[in-house]
Amino acid sequence: MYAMLTWSVPFVGAVLSLVLNRAGKVRDVVAVLAILASALFSTLTLMEFLSSGKPIHVSYEWVSSLGISLGVYVDSLSAYMSLIVAWLSFLIAAYSLKYMEGDPGLTRYWFFFDFFVGSMLLLVLADNMIAMFLGWEGTGLASYALIGHWYRDEEERCVGDIGRKALGVPMWFTPSQSGLRAIVFTRLGDVGFIAGIGVLYYLSHTFSLPAISERVAEWSGPLAERGLLFPFLLIFSLGAFAKSAQFPFHEWLVTAMTGPTSVSALIHAATMVKAGVYFLLRFSPIFVLAAQEVPAAEQQVRTFFTAVSLIGAFTAFMMASQALVSRELKLILAFSTASQLGYMFLAIGSAGLIAEFPSGFIAGFSHLMSHAIFKASLFLVAGAVIHAVHSRFIDEMGGLWNYMRWSFLAMSLAALSLMGVPPFMGFWTKDSVLEVAKESGVLIPFSLAVVTAGLTAFYSTRMVLRTFVIKREHHHEHHEAHPLMLLPYLALALISLALGAAWPLYGPELMSGMSLSVLGMHEHFHPEVHLDLELLALSLTVVFAGILVAGLLYLTERGRATDLRGPLSAIHSFLYDRWFINAVYYRTIVAGFSWLSRGVFKYFDSAVIDSLYHRLIPWLISALSTLGFKYFETEVVDETYHERVVRGFTSIGSFVRRIQTGLINQYLAIFILGLMLVLLIALWVG
Repeated sequence: MYAMLTWSVPFVGAVLSLVLNRAGKVRDVVAVLAILASALFSTLTLMEFLSSGKPIHVSYEWVSSLGISLGVYVDSLSAYMSLIVAWLSFLIAAYSLKYMEGDPGLTRYWFFFDFFVGSMLLLVLADNMIAMFLGWEGTGLASYALIGHWYRDEEERCVGDIGRKALGVPMWFTPSQSGLRAIVFTRLGDVGFIAGIGVLYYLSHTFSLPAISERVAEWSGPLAERGLLFPFLLIFSLGAFAKSAQFPFHEWLVTAMTGPTSVSALIHAATMVKAGVYFLLRFSPIFVLAAQEVPAAEQQVRTFFTAVSLIGAFTAFMMASQALVSRELKLILAFSTASQLGYMFLAIGSAGLIAEFPSGFIAGFSHLMSHAIFKASLFLVAGAVIHAVHSRFIDEMGGLWNYMRWSFLAMSLAALSLMGVPPFMGFWTKDSVLEVAKESGVLIPFSLAVVTAGLTAFYSTRMVLRTFVIKREHHHEHHEAHPLMLLPYLALALISLALGAAWPLYGPELMSGMSLSVLGMHEHFHPEVHLDLELLALSLTVVFAGILVAGLLYLTERGRATDLRGPLSAIHSFLYDRWFINAVYYRTIVAGFSWLSRGVFKYFDSAVIDSLYHRLIPWLISALSTLGFKYFETEVVDETYHERVVRGFTSIGSFVRRIQTGLINQYLAIFILGLMLVLLIALWVG
């Protein structure tokens, strides 16, 4: 029952936040305590799983006619994932107590915050696709509300430079716009997810995840024989690509920075954007199992994993390149998040192309865990800095390390982990991703991943230097963040360092636990921490080159005086305007549908519907009514009804009156005649 309580308690907290609407601090504390309880239950769930050494499956019948249940499936993947989600959510919620203090929409904030956490944990722990999809959609709904929390759209709540345009398209977005963009982009992918659920149910006659794994040949065989397995896997995974902001669905994550920074840390670092990665981690072992059991499926499954690795590597490179020039602190972290998610997709895609799939699986999962920790810390530090300087632009920051030294320490440690500098946790997990990509033999994704490592080091160093080190003339004195805000992100940064330092000793044991009894992986994996020296030298060279270039560019007078002209200016604009992808979307898709709708209105709605409905049909009805009045009502109804019919009934009435004489002997005679007639008919019939 610990697992059931893990996802259900936050929903109780969401309801209580509405009940305690007028209770102020009590409402806030209750909402946070509900998430703390969920985190404790997730810990107990993990302990129970590790002690048993086998999956925990609890299920209750829900819709018996369809075989839908409501339950939990706890293996190492869901157990560790729920632990990460619950504890990070608690730390971010505690941070929110001070960060969101005095906000007029706190009841709404806490309701959707707890609702989001419950939905995410339901998604992770669900034992069937229907419950998983409910949690999936719950996170989408809550993210829409949280991203658009400041729905009054004040200018300081926007993302992007006010007034800037690319290809004539505005490049700044309000909270209400951003919330709508998020739900539209993710819902596009979810259409593929729900279509995949329908196909799987049609072929396997079950929604249960364990049953789908057991009956893998039943649904993959027919699809593979018809050459449809690859397109099915791609469509089924569209929801994962959209949720985790992979190209071409990445744009929603960028503009989602209009929400409170605590929301950015919750949704865009620790939880929601990891849902797509979790989806692939959950289903990729089943896809590999299909390739093993159905010979016709092997090549199509490999093609799918190749596509995943290519998309992941391209997204990682593209988003990192945009972070190089961004001026907004949270926007840099948003680009970085999508880039690191690309690394995770690269790891999972590469895992399906190598002999030891579990090693790639662990690489993707461990980088998910590592990134969730250090990126949550970075976002929370960013919130404290923005809270202090009242600006989201790094141009208006700088020199803060004198006043916010603990925050500077936290950002530096977390940024070093993001760069992949040893001995931080990010170094080990990023290196494992590169190692799997190299082993897969797919050259382009591996090359992009190596280049991205250098770009990551550059923009991370640039971010730290321009936020805390380089002094600004207009800078004013500030103070350190409140302890309730400081402790969560400082603790996360130190955890990232501690995990990295302990990784050579305890990493194999942790990774072994992560691969214990994963659904679809039938063999237990015993990993070892080993380094490919050639790859290590390459990656560290690229990383330290990125750090060195950023240092020379922003710490030296000559570097700061660098003037971007000619081709460099064009490249800067290209990157700053996000490769013009957003502008192209609006120019083609949005403008295209707008043109189509105007054409439909002009040539169909106005010309056909309005002309037919408002002109032709009324004229027709009027003409028919005139003809009907003239030739039917006047000639037929009036003459026939009023003259002939009425006259006929009048004659019948007169005849009936005449035979009603009142003489008894006449009545008796008529009665006898009638009786004789009846007897004659009876005799004749007989």
